[in-house]
Amino acid sequence: MDTTVTAIGDVVVAALEDAGYMQSTIGQFRKSIKWLGFLAKKQDFVYTSELGAEFASMTTSPRTGRYSAQRHTDYGRLVWLFDSYLHTGAVDLSMRPRGRQKEKPSSPEFSKLLAAWSQDMEQRGLARSTQDCFRGLACEYLIFLEAGGISWWADADGYSVLGFLESLRIRWAESSMWSAVASFRPFLKFTSRTDLLDALALARARRHHEIVPLLDAGVEGQVVDGCCQGLVSSRDAAITLLSLATGLRACDIRSLRLADIDWRGGTIGLVQQKTGNPLTLPLPPLVLAKLAHYVLEERPVSDEEEVFLRLKAPHVALADHAAIYVIVNKVFRASGVEDVKVGTRVLRYNAASRLLRAGTALPTISAILGHAHSDSTNVYLSADTERLRSCVLPLPEGAGR
Repeated sequence: MDTTVTAIGDVVVAALEDAGYMQSTIGQFRKSIKWLGFLAKKQDFVYTSELGAEFASMTTSPRTGRYSAQRHTDYGRLVWLFDSYLHTGAVDLSMRPRGRQKEKPSSPEFSKLLAAWSQDMEQRGLARSTQDCFRGLACEYLIFLEAGGISWWADADGYSVLGFLESLRIRWAESSMWSAVASFRPFLKFTSRTDLLDALALARARRHHEIVPLLDAGVEGQVVDGCCQGLVSSRDAAITLLSLATGLRACDIRSLRLADIDWRGGTIGLVQQKTGNPLTLPLPPLVLAKLAHYVLEERPVSDEEEVFLRLKAPHVALADHAAIYVIVNKVFRASGVEDVKVGTRVLRYNAASRLLRAGTALPTISAILGHAHSDSTNVYLSADTERLRSCVLPLPEGAGR
């Protein structure tokens, strides 16, 4: 096998063309291959994994002298493709894992405990994103213990739990510490260590429910008009309108399958990622029309079962819920809405507020939003400012003097 940069580069470009990548994207890969070739001069243009690692680390722009996210992405992706061909003889065009690979505990007992925790979550059918979050915090705690010289689970104590939470504050916002505690607690319950659970309770991390600003009716109309006028793709319009009309979570929109849509009945039926509960929702005619146009006219030919796919090759399902956030923001900007920070969380609050203003009972709103418990809907009461004002008691006479 010819392992020169030129030879492997030709194979990579051919694979990209066969997969239907856009010419602009292929052009960017060609540019990166050219720069990789310059680096390979020192070893007769032969590509090795070590050369690739050196190339991927070149993330500083020679023009500005600063870190370049674009170089980091382009060079890292190219090295991923080159390495896959070098080691397997085939170009791996699957989605590259995001972020750095997390460190794992080295202690045999901790590794066994982490594996058992993963198996337990799998057997209970927790959503993949939930498993990753719970496993990640458990793994970090075990590594924290090892850094403190502890390699046996029996030696872990309450002080280590509090110390671990304190170490998280370097990276976690104070308002998000409740999430860390809530995601760490199930692991300690799994181990049946009540002493560690008692220590966790001492953290007293509380969730802060901020009042989320709602969209003006004019902004909603502007976005709907933008979707109808073709200012964005049918995929992006369908995602935004679906979120705006139903208040679905981003993870549920991302994982929506073609089989979940009842085209004749005008409904969608799915199992929620967060709660595992089934949910059936009616689709307004405009949302249904945009979905149909996307599926029939724009959706790439693919064996993927998810409705919404990447516009650029590889045409696979969207990577995660963050992609939904990016799409919604893009639609708002394309519609001329520049001064509003949006995401599916804002649109979820907005949908709940519309139902409240229409006099819809809270249990009904809870069912529509797919809450596991009706009490979860109470947080959306903060969005109904008119009803909140009606709850304010008048001050007694002379109290303001």
